[in-house]
Amino acid sequence: MGMQVCMGASMQCSFGAAPSSLIVLPANCVLTQTPDANIMDNKPIVNIPPFGMCSSLANPAVAAATAAALGVLTPQPCMPVIPAPWAPGSPTVLIANMPALNDSSKLMCAWAGVIEITNPGQTTVQIP
Repeated sequence: MGMQVCMGASMQCSFGAAPSSLIVLPANCVLTQTPDANIMDNKPIVNIPPFGMCSSLANPAVAAATAAALGVLTPQPCMPVIPAPWAPGSPTVLIANMPALNDSSKLMCAWAGVIEITNPGQTTVQIP
């Protein structure tokens, strides 16, 4: 069983230089210690803060800076672009009529990064 993810959960992007913390607005109205997340808590800046510097060549800013540096990888500030919700979530537990977010869910960035939960933000509530 996975752990329920809530506000303050630690996340890491595979192309990001620094970890980040999930932001969950209290609109879901379900709390463990802080507001609990569902799979739709995937909005850049609102829910997913930047991960420091991005090193993905799929990111146009990184590709341009790397080309300008004659092929030397030149990371640029991260700005996540999230085209889809977290997957898979927990289909049997609903928060605000959407599947709850568990710590095994992943989020894809349009710049080829995979965002994963490294710490769910709480340790008392388990969900499938």
